[in-house]
Parts: sequence; C-alpha cells; structure tokens
Amino acid sequence: MGLWLTGYFLMSPAVDLENGLYLVAPLGATAVLVFAVPNSPLAQPWSAVIGNTVAALVGVAISLFIHEPTLRIALAVSIAIFVTIMLRAVHPPAGAVAMTAAMSPEAVEHLGFWFALAPIATGTASLVLIAIAYARLTGRRYPFRQFDQQNRHGTADRIAVERLGLSEAELSDILQRYRQSFNLGVEDLARLIGAAELQAAAHQTGTPTAGAIMSSNLITVKANTDLGTVADLFRRHRFTSLPVVDDEQRFLGIIFQRHLISRAREDALRLDRGLIPALRRLIDPERDKPVLAIDIMSVTIPRAIATTPLGALLPLMGDTDVDAVPILEYDKLIGIVTRTDLIAAMARGLARADV
Repeated sequence: MGLWLTGYFLMSPAVDLENGLYLVAPLGATAVLVFAVPNSPLAQPWSAVIGNTVAALVGVAISLFIHEPTLRIALAVSIAIFVTIMLRAVHPPAGAVAMTAAMSPEAVEHLGFWFALAPIATGTASLVLIAIAYARLTGRRYPFRQFDQQNRHGTADRIAVERLGLSEAELSDILQRYRQSFNLGVEDLARLIGAAELQAAAHQTGTPTAGAIMSSNLITVKANTDLGTVADLFRRHRFTSLPVVDDEQRFLGIIFQRHLISRAREDALRLDRGLIPALRRLIDPERDKPVLAIDIMSVTIPRAIATTPLGALLPLMGDTDVDAVPILEYDKLIGIVTRTDLIAAMARGLARADV
C-alpha cells in the first residue's frame, strides 16, 4: 500500500518524470525497513531520506565522470557508503540507490541531478510519511523517541523502565563497544536493559504469573451496550476499565474511563458546549442514536495469557495509556490484570524478600 501510494504520487502532474522512472527497486527495500522494522536506527527518517538522496547525488556524479561500468558502480556504492556514514545517515537501500544510478547512465543523463529529487527524495519522503501514519494507526512508534525526548506527559522524567542510572553517553559506549550502534538506538537499549532488570527481579522474588494475580470474576459489557450503562457500571463498581466481549466470551476490546472523558471533550469542542453537558449527552440512553461500547472501545492494547510472568506485564503498563491487560485463552477472556493487581503482587513479593 505504501509503495502504491508513493508510485501514485510520483506519477502525479506535480512530479514530472517524463521517462517513466516512477519507482526504483531501492524504494522497495526502504519500504521493508520503515514498515517492518521501524525501530531500527537504519530506518529512521533522517537515515532514509538523507541516505537515499545523498546516495543518488553520488551515483549521478560518478556516472557523469566515469564511463567504465564496473569501476563506475564500485565507486558509486563505496563513496555513497562513506558519505552516509559521515552524515550519520546510514540506510542500506542507499547503496542500491547509488548502484541504480550507476547502472542506468541513460536515465541519469536524461534526469541529471534531478534524479536525486524525484523519484528518490520525494519517493523516500512519501514512504516515511505513510509509515508514520501507519504507525499511528497500528499503535506502533515511528520515528522512535530519542533518549532526551520528553515522555508522553511532557515532563523531564524518564519512563519507569528506563530509569537505569545510566547516562546517554554510557549507553552509547555500550553500543559502540559491542558494535551495535547500527542495530540499536540508545532508547531501545535502555528499554531492553530495563525490561531485563524487571524480568530478573521477578525471578529473584518468585513473582507469580498473570494467572495467579488476575481478577477472574469479571464484569463485562457487549459491543452494543450503550454508554449510559457503561458509565453506570464504572460508577457502581469503581472500575477504571471494562472489557468488551461477545456472546461466547471472546474478547473484542476494552473501555477505559478516559475513553468517556476523551469522547465527551471531543463532542464539547465540536458542539461548542461545556464538558459536563457533553458528557451527559454522550451517556444519555434516550438520545436518537445512543453511542455504544463498540464506538469508543480500544482494540489495539497489549494482551497476555495466564502463564505470562509479572516481569513481562510491567513494561506493558509502564509507558502506555493501558491501565489493565486482558488475559486470554484461545481468544476468550478469562481474566484481567490491573495496575492495582500488579502493585499488590509486587508488595507481597517485597514482603517475602524481607523475611
């Protein structure tokens, strides 16, 4: 889909490519990186756009001055690698971009240095923008957060799983020492170390699995339950989340209290009214078309099984908007682990460790 949209854009009148060179093979490799491994340092927007563009410029320049095919290709690729390393824009498809230019002297002669602008720069930028939109829709993160970037709350604190007592320089040194700087970013390394520490702590304290700490006698709603009923259940039981299931107890999604508030706020802004009146209207079962659970439930949340260890559940709630993780067995909901359950289990583990 990303390549189709990119090709459609490159064939538009805004991008005049008379020779029909709309999509080149390296863009396919770029698509693999930005869609399949978006956390890779090699797939980030700077590496992709700058790496491919600079490689195209190198390939065109070499093609204009070197006429022997083998030497032309070898020089184009090697110089492209050197320049992208210097610019900290290493992107594997960039080597193929330089090679494509060196192998296509006729097309290069026709387009000249415009080849770097279209299709390379515009095509790569288009793929990156589509990948960003795709990541938003699927709950992934692209581009990845930088180590010094603020957390989702806008404060300077690191997220819980990254409070390691290690500086960015120390983490970078570890990556350099083990020659992993092209495979992992500092942010990813911090997350991995934090997750490993949590997992190790879980083993040391004998922390139970999700099945041992989950709530299993659940209050659930159906997809066609109106929000008035949902709000009443939240008020009556003091829950912060309600799972949505079908008639066979298959998990469909989950509603958090914040979903009601967010939807009411959107309605308040759209209808130019206060938050409280908008909330009353949202949960009114007598309105012409009541809003249902399926309209606001979240379906892209982490899930676990009964044997999932506590150490694996902690990161799921550490830097997300998830207040509870559903526990499934063959798509059927058998329980739920909330943040309250996690805190209670950790407190018991610490008490046992002190004895």
